[in-house]
Amino acid sequence: MKKLKHEAELFKAALLAGMKYGEERGAVIFEPTDSASEKILYVYRLLVHDKIIQPLPEDQVSQQSMRHKLALWYAKQLPKDHPLLK
Repeated sequence: MKKLKHEAELFKAALLAGMKYGEERGAVIFEPTDSASEKILYVYRLLVHDKIIQPLPEDQVSQQSMRHKLALWYAKQLPKDHPLLK
């Protein structure tokens, strides 16, 4: 898995966008006490369920691979000249 430039920033934005998507869809209400790993797993599973992203093979699902997958998803939504893609 090739690391993206600005992957940490892309992931943070992707997690926020995924949480907003889930809440607007009415699928979830995130609580302040939810851990980051729970949020990552839920957003990843929701996007896979809605066929927005391709699922990873079950034996390759980890926090790091889900973070990377969410960062890739978010990067593809940004305009080509966005600073995080440079």
